[in-house]
Amino acid sequence: MHQAVPPPQRGATYSGYRTRRTPDHDTTLTHVGPGTPMGELMRRYWQPIARSADLGKRPLRLTILGEDLVLFRDGSGRLGLMHRHCTHRGAGLELGRIVERGIQCSLHGWWFDVDGTVLDTPAEPKNSPLVKTTTQGAYPVQETAGLIFAYLGPPEHQPAFPNLDAFQLPGTELVSYSLHYPCNWLQVHENLMDPLHAVFLHTRMGSTQITDAWGEMPITEYGELGDRMYYLTSRRFGDNVWVRFNEVSVPNFGQVAGFWQDGAHELLFQRIAATRWTVPHDDTSCTIFGVRHFSEDVEGPKGLGDRNRVGRDSLDVYGQSHGGRTLEQMQDDPGDWEAIVSMGSVAVHSAEHRGTSDVGVVRLRRQLRRYADELQAGAALGPHRMAAADGIVPTWTSNTVLRIPPRSDCPDDELLRQVGRAVRDAVLAADELAGQARIDAIHARLRAAAHELCAPRTLKSENPLG
Repeated sequence: MHQAVPPPQRGATYSGYRTRRTPDHDTTLTHVGPGTPMGELMRRYWQPIARSADLGKRPLRLTILGEDLVLFRDGSGRLGLMHRHCTHRGAGLELGRIVERGIQCSLHGWWFDVDGTVLDTPAEPKNSPLVKTTTQGAYPVQETAGLIFAYLGPPEHQPAFPNLDAFQLPGTELVSYSLHYPCNWLQVHENLMDPLHAVFLHTRMGSTQITDAWGEMPITEYGELGDRMYYLTSRRFGDNVWVRFNEVSVPNFGQVAGFWQDGAHELLFQRIAATRWTVPHDDTSCTIFGVRHFSEDVEGPKGLGDRNRVGRDSLDVYGQSHGGRTLEQMQDDPGDWEAIVSMGSVAVHSAEHRGTSDVGVVRLRRQLRRYADELQAGAALGPHRMAAADGIVPTWTSNTVLRIPPRSDCPDDELLRQVGRAVRDAVLAADELAGQARIDAIHARLRAAAHELCAPRTLKSENPLG
């Protein structure tokens, strides 16, 4: 019989025995298998499952959301995603033979089309009813921007494939990448809503992993609109204010603005450096599937980005994968990968002592729990992202640098907060516009906001959009 261990007294030293971590995982948010709340929520959205470059002539064995799958491209170029085990006797279709139309199981030659239709059972009599009465589990698949996506949810609830502006920005080269993490998906994804870790992990606690500007403590605000959350970080550099506007979306989508900003030069609505999804394989492993955006606008005059370092388990920003670093190198200068993996295979939320720096993470968890609970209760999911006039879905992720010197009539922290809100409002107000019209409108509003915020005045109250 176990004896209860009383909790430590407040402020007690050498309290390890009484503060041991015990597994108490938030299963609603961390478990992703079939029938789990988060697993069912993720199945209602298109999920990337592989890079196009990783799919060769042979079937590719995958585990996604706890399901054993096989991905292939048949002889006519069509993509197929199926349950890995043949519906006949369970042989693995990763050993199958790809044919002009679909795939055949190597054990008895059962032949499946990419949608799971049984085309032939050659070991059975010619008129065998098995052709009409059986099917192989299969899922819809689409390919874009060097990534292969699948929809693993109920067919009657399949949403339209997201037509994001991120994949159609002019003058941008898209390079796909994947980063494997041997831990739960949530601790990887929620790092996107923790902007303050960049001040310390990426700058102050080791080498400068991106630019020195990241080491400036920002004024930070968070907001939620529909299925999206965002943060605004505002930093001062002399007479300039750098506002970073990053977003995530239910359940596992996120974007990151340009990496190499230093706040030295004025900049209007510089767009995306990376678009990504954190996709669980199971409860203790996941992969970030993403697209790196290379353009003169995002990389800047210094051209610090490196296309040759973007690919499988590789990104051109320090510490985003294992990268072959030794334990000693990771200890001397840890990056995101090792910090996140060090939380354990599944982070124990009940053992955390959260503070004001964790507001974004806490709000993200609450949003995910609300969506998962509502779906479990039978409620319909809210509409997916709304498209603009041209049918393309606008995203907000961006860097903006405005020349707004300190003002004697208000504390600078308050001015920085107001600049961040003005940038947000300028971007959101143009969501219904398309193409260059949207960009022109945002630029005009940002210039007007900079002019207004430079003049002494009484600070206005928070905009209700936040």
